[in-house]
Amino acid sequence: MSSPRRIGVAILGYAFMGKSHSHAFKSMPHFFYPPPAIPELVVIYGRTEEKVREAAENYGFKKHVTDWRKAVNDPEVEVVDNCLPNNMHMEPTLEAIEKGKNVLCEKPLARNSGEAKILRDAARKARVKTMVAFNYRFVPAVQLARNIVQSGMLGRIYHFRARYLQDWLVDPNAPLTWRLRKEDAGSGPLGDLGSHIIDLGRFIVGEFKSVMGVVKTFIGERPLPGNPAKKDRVTVDDAFEAVVELENGAIGTLEASRFATGRKNYNNFEVNGEKGSIEFNLERLNELRVYLKEWERGSIGGWNTVLVTEKTHPYIKAYWPPGHIIGWEHTFINEVYHFIKAVVQDEGIAPLGATFEDGYRNNVIMDAILKSAEDGKKVTIEF
Repeated sequence: MSSPRRIGVAILGYAFMGKSHSHAFKSMPHFFYPPPAIPELVVIYGRTEEKVREAAENYGFKKHVTDWRKAVNDPEVEVVDNCLPNNMHMEPTLEAIEKGKNVLCEKPLARNSGEAKILRDAARKARVKTMVAFNYRFVPAVQLARNIVQSGMLGRIYHFRARYLQDWLVDPNAPLTWRLRKEDAGSGPLGDLGSHIIDLGRFIVGEFKSVMGVVKTFIGERPLPGNPAKKDRVTVDDAFEAVVELENGAIGTLEASRFATGRKNYNNFEVNGEKGSIEFNLERLNELRVYLKEWERGSIGGWNTVLVTEKTHPYIKAYWPPGHIIGWEHTFINEVYHFIKAVVQDEGIAPLGATFEDGYRNNVIMDAILKSAEDGKKVTIEF
């Protein structure tokens, strides 16, 4: 058997997502053996020399740079993974596409639908692979949920409800990071957390038709990082709620907040259909709760919890024996495997991966929620 070819990777950003993605590229060949290719961590970019040098040593990169253009244009690089803040998604991603690099870009694709459209259009014209890093698509239980809905097991779908709750901003003295500035983030938990549950709704149930939204900022000013005596304005939402209508006639609710006291990373969705229901909770990511009406006629009855660790479940055969659970980090390994396989074998990103078209549509829906909140009216989605 011939050895898999090697594929050079550049990661832009060394913090939370840079660490997660670096781990995934390094671990993928170990689990998905033989791998479609062996990722080589060529170069990592960060603005601060000391911190990016430390990250390069820690994560195993050959080089580090403080100019993202050097990473994007490195001749050894075939894949550019953009893990930068939202205001840095467009320019490096566009240049990478223009230079013939394959691009994995963190979510949301852009700060707004206008920027996302530019990226979507560039991806349409390009001969390279482009994907948005909606990693929760690659939770085995989430893909099982999609398979159940797509198979018709639940029958006609009536409801999709989802909420993504955290509490890291409950303290009014938490500093004003980039995530709290509109010019950097585009929006608050709507883009940071809401983009995930919007994507899961589209991935599992179907396309959105209309939205009605409300947004709220609870703390208007926060201390500046490193200078707690000085405060500046928060210019994004702290929480949002939305009522949605889907093209298939189902209705639903979406909620995201950074003020849900006690909730650390609570990503939960439920789908109700005429023949049954399913429920998922990220904090128990190896489980999918299932209820089928047909069970009422037998001796099972009620809701049942499926432990999604069998070899027949999505991706699990790459890991451990049945009953041995996987973790949050494995969602990125599965995601990287899907992306590298698409690049090397010239396969489509869709339907399991999120294309730049998916990223654009996600941004359109978020913009519609903000527009609805501003005008106090229902907004019809127009792509």
